[in-house]
Amino acid sequence: MRSAMAASEAPKGVRRGTFRRVVSFARPHRAKLIVFLLLTVVSSVLAVSTPVLAGRVVDAIVGGRDVGVVVWLAVAIAGIAVVDAGLGLVERWQSSRIGEGLIFDLRRAVFEHVQKMPVAFFTRTRTGALVSRLNNDVIGAQRAFTSTLSGVVTNVIQLGLSLGVMFTLSWQVTALALVLLPVFLLPARRMGSRMADLQREASTLNAGMTTQMTERFSAPGATLVKLFGRPRAEVEEFSARAARVRDIGIRTAMATRWFMTSLTLVSALAQALVYGLGGYLALTGHLAAGTVVSLALLLTRLYTPLTALANARVDVMTALVSFERVFEVLDLKPMVDESPNAVRVPEGPVSVEFDDVRFGYPAADRVSLASLESVATLDSRGGEEVLHGISFRAEAGQLVALVGSSGAGKSTIASLVPRLYDVDQGAVRLSGVDVRDLEFASLRGAVGVVTQDGHLFHDTVRANLTYPRPEATEEELWDALERARLRPLVESLPDGLDTVVGERGYRLSGGERQRLTIARLLLAKPRVVILDEATAHLDSESEAAVQAALTEALHGRTALVIAHRLSTVRAADQILVVEAGEVVERGTHAELLAADGRYADLYRTQFDEAPTAV
Repeated sequence: MRSAMAASEAPKGVRRGTFRRVVSFARPHRAKLIVFLLLTVVSSVLAVSTPVLAGRVVDAIVGGRDVGVVVWLAVAIAGIAVVDAGLGLVERWQSSRIGEGLIFDLRRAVFEHVQKMPVAFFTRTRTGALVSRLNNDVIGAQRAFTSTLSGVVTNVIQLGLSLGVMFTLSWQVTALALVLLPVFLLPARRMGSRMADLQREASTLNAGMTTQMTERFSAPGATLVKLFGRPRAEVEEFSARAARVRDIGIRTAMATRWFMTSLTLVSALAQALVYGLGGYLALTGHLAAGTVVSLALLLTRLYTPLTALANARVDVMTALVSFERVFEVLDLKPMVDESPNAVRVPEGPVSVEFDDVRFGYPAADRVSLASLESVATLDSRGGEEVLHGISFRAEAGQLVALVGSSGAGKSTIASLVPRLYDVDQGAVRLSGVDVRDLEFASLRGAVGVVTQDGHLFHDTVRANLTYPRPEATEEELWDALERARLRPLVESLPDGLDTVVGERGYRLSGGERQRLTIARLLLAKPRVVILDEATAHLDSESEAAVQAALTEALHGRTALVIAHRLSTVRAADQILVVEAGEVVERGTHAELLAADGRYADLYRTQFDEAPTAV
């Protein structure tokens, strides 16, 4: 353990301080650790007692003592074996509680931390690589506490006790047995770093395979592969990664086997030395025959822990690599965080105000990790300003539309209201309160968003509907579906509200998915609604149904609507024309047509007619 800790401070292998962070993470479980250590001490004492009693049995037999002495010694050995077996079970249960409890804490901490990351983190990160951190790496770290910790503590105590007893029996034989000890230490130091490097490479490759499977096994990914006819290339790419993992596994297994075989051979040689010197001392009258037997049996209690501890260093190093990869995610600070003095959104209707807002998407090194993107170094680009002094106000109950060319910054503006990102300069306010000063829960409850690709989980209609409001009643669910023009469809489904919609809702049509997301928004009852091209990819019939549902959703609410189809925003209280991150025009539909500017150009392009006031 000391050598593992020293390695954790070295520049190669694992990062400095990883071992100390693992210890600090285990601190809440110290009471269980103390009980576990006490059990381990008792178990180790019993393990060392057996060879001593066995030696006394031999002495009793050689000395021709009473049969009763031999029987009682045999009963004592049997009793120790039974107690030791019971302690072993309790000890294993306790170590499992410690390991599983710590891993639960670690996994929960990572999941909770990832939930706090900005959207930019998820747009850059490979999903499979992130999932791998929570699965493969956490399981790798788990082994350190469910097996390695138990083995290290047990073997250290047993090693100390065995050495102490052996020295009391014969210091000469014990010293000879320790002559080969350096052979254990030298390969252990080299193996630890090597195994850590192999473990890190295997973890990276496993993350790559998980990413490929996650993307290709999804409905859109599988469709893309089939449409462009590359399944063979996909198999080849996956096979290359899997082959590398296989090769690393073989190298790891063989290196470990060579290592363990060498240590076992050294142990056997040491035992031969003990029998040779011990036998000589017994024949010359310097040792009893039973003492030689005790020394030989204790030698197994000496070199078996040494072998296990030498191998434990390898296990500790590989576990530290797993911990390091998990800590790497935990060390990535969220860019969007809740203020310690956060307040709730004011009661009543909500206004939305942008006050000289300037914003640039963050550079990769602020929101991501190279290992999660499968690149050697992070992209240094980013940080350029994309919104330049955006200012407008949507009064409570008003509908403000954002129109303009693709990439002009409309969706970026909308993303700042629910704090998917934070502004660089200026402020976004809800009812006069900066969104950065609002509680996350209150902000989520006040702002509802419907995107052009409304996301649904692979779950039931009911679960997707109640995601923002788990406490919603059956009556409220059906009312939301009715207002979203979706009730007849849900009633016709085989299991009604309990029908599974499939991954991303792909068992429903585009219009049905969109109306279900609108029903979810209606159930959430937000006071501010953001529609990001909610009808962009729908046919005319679906668009009409969705528009009817949107009319219901927008009624009495402050709305920010992004639209390419200008016909859908004619009735807006204010239309903002956004180009290159700036508001270049603003006004009503009629006012903007009369101004014959950029809006009029967009209108003519869509409808191929001269601008007339409508």
